[in-house]
Amino acid sequence: MSNFREKLKEVKAFAFDVDGVFSPTKVIMHPTGEPMRSMNIRDGYALQLLAKKGYPVGIITGGRSKAVFKRFKRLGVTDIYLNSYVKIDQYQDFKFKYNLKNEEILYMGDDLPDFEIMKVVGFPTCPADAAEEIINISKYISPKIGGDGCVRDILEQYLKIKGEWMDGQAFKW
Repeated sequence: MSNFREKLKEVKAFAFDVDGVFSPTKVIMHPTGEPMRSMNIRDGYALQLLAKKGYPVGIITGGRSKAVFKRFKRLGVTDIYLNSYVKIDQYQDFKFKYNLKNEEILYMGDDLPDFEIMKVVGFPTCPADAAEEIINISKYISPKIGGDGCVRDILEQYLKIKGEWMDGQAFKW
């Protein structure tokens, strides 16, 4: 476990898939054909705290929902890539924008569209219910499933290691 924590300390930026990570893999379909996602409020709290502290945060999703865009914008995320059908391209854009190395980035994904990123990123992570291929290449597998606090799990651990979890910024949105 100490090796895991030492590697986690090296992270400087974060990127996430949406469906299956922030939301459960099961979605209700709206009559318009758009998926209606539910998201864990504690995942959102941890994400906005991370963004507020100035860490680069990216969302890379194949989805195109305006609601998803608005949700992450409200949480302080500035790098939101919708309609991402070849996610590695948006990942490279995110990495270049912040002059980062692969080793400095944590990515959480859950399914095959995330595979290419997770093969190159320094700290690949996933929820407990991720696809087997994703679990096999992850350095950390959250005990939480997608939409049930897996993002909070890894971000809380990270901010605790950095001594930034229970500081003055933690007590307000």
